[in-house]
Amino acid sequence: MSATKVESIHVPTALGHLSGIELELGGMTCASCANRIERKLNKLEGVTATVNYATEKAHVTVPEGYDPALLVATVAEAGYTATLPRPAGTDTDQDLPDRRDVELTALRQRLVGAVVLSVPVILMAMVPALQFTNWQWLSLALASPVIVWAAWPFHKATWTNLRHGSATMDTLVSVGTGAAFLWSLYALFLGTAGMPGMKHAFEFSVRPTDGASNLYLEVAAGVVMFLLAGRYFEKRSKRNAGAALRALLELGVKDVGVLRGGVETRIPVEDLRVGDDFVVRPGEKIATDGVVASGSSAVDASMLTGESVPVEVREGDPVTGATVNAGGRLVVRATRVGSDTQLAQMARMVEEAQAGKAQIQRLADRISGVFVPIVIAVSVATLGTWIGAGFPVTAAFTAAVAVLIIACPCALGLATPTALLVGTGRGAQLGILIKGPEVLESTRRVDTIVLDKTGTVTTGTMTLVEAYATEGTTSEEVLRIAGAVENASEHPIARAIARGAQDRTGRLPAVDDFANLEGLGVRGTVQGRTVLVGRAPLLDEQGIVVPADVVAAQREAVAQGRTAVLVAWDGVARGVLSVADEIRPTSEQAIRQLVALGLTPVLLTGDNRTVAEQVAGQLGIDRVIAEVLPQDKVRVVEELQAEGRVVAMVGDGVNDAAALARADLGLAMGTGTDAAIEAADLTLVRGDLRAAADAIRLSRRTLGTIRGNLFWAFAYNVAAIPLAALGLLNPMLAGAAMALSSVFVVSNSLRLRGFRSLIA
Repeated sequence: MSATKVESIHVPTALGHLSGIELELGGMTCASCANRIERKLNKLEGVTATVNYATEKAHVTVPEGYDPALLVATVAEAGYTATLPRPAGTDTDQDLPDRRDVELTALRQRLVGAVVLSVPVILMAMVPALQFTNWQWLSLALASPVIVWAAWPFHKATWTNLRHGSATMDTLVSVGTGAAFLWSLYALFLGTAGMPGMKHAFEFSVRPTDGASNLYLEVAAGVVMFLLAGRYFEKRSKRNAGAALRALLELGVKDVGVLRGGVETRIPVEDLRVGDDFVVRPGEKIATDGVVASGSSAVDASMLTGESVPVEVREGDPVTGATVNAGGRLVVRATRVGSDTQLAQMARMVEEAQAGKAQIQRLADRISGVFVPIVIAVSVATLGTWIGAGFPVTAAFTAAVAVLIIACPCALGLATPTALLVGTGRGAQLGILIKGPEVLESTRRVDTIVLDKTGTVTTGTMTLVEAYATEGTTSEEVLRIAGAVENASEHPIARAIARGAQDRTGRLPAVDDFANLEGLGVRGTVQGRTVLVGRAPLLDEQGIVVPADVVAAQREAVAQGRTAVLVAWDGVARGVLSVADEIRPTSEQAIRQLVALGLTPVLLTGDNRTVAEQVAGQLGIDRVIAEVLPQDKVRVVEELQAEGRVVAMVGDGVNDAAALARADLGLAMGTGTDAAIEAADLTLVRGDLRAAADAIRLSRRTLGTIRGNLFWAFAYNVAAIPLAALGLLNPMLAGAAMALSSVFVVSNSLRLRGFRSLIA
């Protein structure tokens, strides 16, 4: 194995304000719509815009003083809707989801209506026994609302696309259903299909038919019903987009105890001002960024910094909002509040990362962009050929329209959602949550996987690893006596020692005269002995003799990236306790599985270089980027992408949220924070890194199934186009093609239920 490469990044902690406007967009039906809006906005002078189809938002940077109404007007000119940012305080958290659900509710209403009306139409057309006298007129009455009202989003999008000279799946659907509906109207009112007693014979004959006696209402209604179902499931899967920002902001405290005139008063955190002194008790979150005015404690900042060891703070030291006070009482003087805090800046970073994430255009739209012009060209060529060959105009139009009808595959709308529903269902059984179809294509191209250390490849909690005892003392005795003293402390390292000692030696003896020595350690009396447990400076201060072997054991623990705690009694150091954030037992196997998938692992951590090297060496990771601040993690991902790599990121903390959003594929540990989970594309519920390999395998398999579905969705119908062009298409054949392609797509998707995990 090559030598581990360790990199460190140091940039200022302050983040600049992002000057920009976020617009909520409406009316987009595919990725090409997002691209169209983006091009329109970027044509405006001084405007830089990024449109995200997945979140249905536009992040726009404008010159100071720019009128945002111009942005809304430009989006409207492109055929879509945009909503300006709302002033703070005008909305409640409950109102926002309601507005976002309006479009989903409307889509659900169209779907329900289409199902209720289409099913009878399809049954009457396919089952001759149900074809009573004048059944065709009831079919028209039932199918008309489906084709006109339920399919209106497709028709509207087609018109918008036509104005801009492009074709998408919406164009194919609108043209196909429109042709089927209009021809059915012609056959009913001007042909013989409206005659009483008319029936669709149950036969799949390939012979010339009289177009004036054929109805294709069931084909048009069925296509709309299936496509609306697919679009609804996809829309519902994207409903929670943007929740990462809310999860980040909800990490902050809601109220705080401020000292005014020496009296502690509880106030909402929004009323906190720069310069206010506020109290933080053990176990509480720090309300905002500030400096310690009085007191000392250990602060757990792992959620923000990734540093696994709690940070000791005393008077004059800076602290960050949303971190946890793990030790004594602190009085903190606020230095930054509201949108200036590091937590708020990280929320903006997540927002920027989500807005700037590379767009994945839906496969169906890419295929439709080529397929639609070809189908229209074949239809026009069919019309010209028939007329040129001397056939009646009616027969020529029958063949030309038949081409348009058969080219509209209903299975197209089922191709993605059915595979996604089965794939995500199987993933849920295995503890893998896939957010939506737009994340799948990245899994095929991913070649680099960035792994956060704390809480991802390690357990994220301090653990007693080893106990060393000098000659004449046993490690059990060192553990029992040290554990008794540490059991009276609330410090995270003390809790780790106490737990480890209790697990290894059983019940711990009582401690008397306990004292917490600020920033150094603890003192207490155990079974008549005065015991000191802490850092080396504590023993030096008390004049304790430290034998050479204890010094050597301490240095070895530090060299291995562990925290060394010395134990002394009766004036002599008796042993060393090593505490560390241990590597998960399954991490090494997970790395091997990821490498087997063709991925290059990179360890990314805010922890110190020694610890990072130690962990990387045990796991067989060649490249390590250490001592990284939260805002730098995004920069690391961007630099890897600039090298031409397609990057997956696995993390669990608030400090990982922006990087997870920026990465081509974000995977969050389910044992991590809500902010990380919401920002990621995939969630590993069990918190087992081996699930990352399963997630990528399942995503690739699901994407492959979607590709296969799309191929067959088109193939069945493409195979029937020559029959339509030759005038041999009949309604039963059109309906059979629709049914067969749908059945195949669903059956192919169900194969995903057989996916097996590599986790034993």
